[in-house]
Amino acid sequence: MKAQWYSILAGVALSAAAHAHDGNFNQARAVFVMNNDADSNEVIAYQRNQYGTLFSPRHFRTGGRGSGGKGDPLASQGSLTLSDDHQWLFAVNAGSGTLSVFRVEGALLFLTDEIATGGAEPTAVTQRGNLVYVLNASASSSVNGFVFRNGHLSELPNSQRFLSANLANPGSVDFSADGKFVFATEKAGNNIDSFAVLPNGTLSDIHTRASAGPGAFAAVSGPNGTVLVSETGSGGNTSAISSYHLQPDGTLTVVSASIPSLGAANCWNAVTPNGRFIYVSNAGSSTIAGFAIAPSGALTPIPGTIVGTNPTGSGNLDIAVSADGQFLYSLNSAGGTVGAFAINADGSLTNLGVTPGLPKGSSLNGIAAN
Repeated sequence: MKAQWYSILAGVALSAAAHAHDGNFNQARAVFVMNNDADSNEVIAYQRNQYGTLFSPRHFRTGGRGSGGKGDPLASQGSLTLSDDHQWLFAVNAGSGTLSVFRVEGALLFLTDEIATGGAEPTAVTQRGNLVYVLNASASSSVNGFVFRNGHLSELPNSQRFLSANLANPGSVDFSADGKFVFATEKAGNNIDSFAVLPNGTLSDIHTRASAGPGAFAAVSGPNGTVLVSETGSGGNTSAISSYHLQPDGTLTVVSASIPSLGAANCWNAVTPNGRFIYVSNAGSSTIAGFAIAPSGALTPIPGTIVGTNPTGSGNLDIAVSADGQFLYSLNSAGGTVGAFAINADGSLTNLGVTPGLPKGSSLNGIAAN
């Protein structure tokens, strides 16, 4: 009887410990990455502490399939996106043509919905308020809209808009900071597309303009109506970044044209929450470049331009800035790691090292941080 009593007490203690551990996850800040696996797509959630260190990864299935492949199979920014309030996480399933939604509780994820995106090979997603738009990359490249309420999506009738050409090889989709426009990039034609958001949530006709420099890849919204676009360049260390002002009619005018990022294959970018800085990921050079954003949208390199360096051959793809603006994280696909950097007041970065454990050279795509 005494042995049975001890067994019951031990079980209670283990259960309490497990709940306490889950409680820590529930309260944690976290970094999320996506494996984009062709058999079963998963999001890996890392808890992070006040010093930016990542630990205790957990895997959460999206319910869909990724594209598989190696290197950078989705060739996009925003395949994994947190909502504006950081309470929800959206993940594209390129292999099954669906979009998944998770409720976020610290470093824990709870799948609440999965819905067809209305196109082939979704590669990026963006959200503002109760509107979500997904970028479908294959065949007739398009963006398609959804209404988002309480963790669930419903397709918005008549919301699909096609990009300027079939097989446009789009790289990103994003809302403007005020939610009044949606813009996308076309890698095949080196174009930037913009659409006005109409009162019913659907989009206007497309406005298309040529990129200021070669290799337009990813566009992200910045402060005061600024749109910032990463450019891969024409080869070698010719990558750059440009900024544009978004006009009331949806057209884009150049503010800063092709400011060098002093690296190769700059494809991804992330803006700090206060809108002061933007960082870009030079995947071909394993470096991070940084720029200050003026109120006008003009870009000025942070002294030295290169503010962070990952181990050689890391293949740093997508990058994310934490919601509190204290840290930057890079998804290092070739190295199978997540790089971590502290963001200093002047925009410079302090290297915090890498967290290993991801499969090297695999189908990894997408990173988000709360």
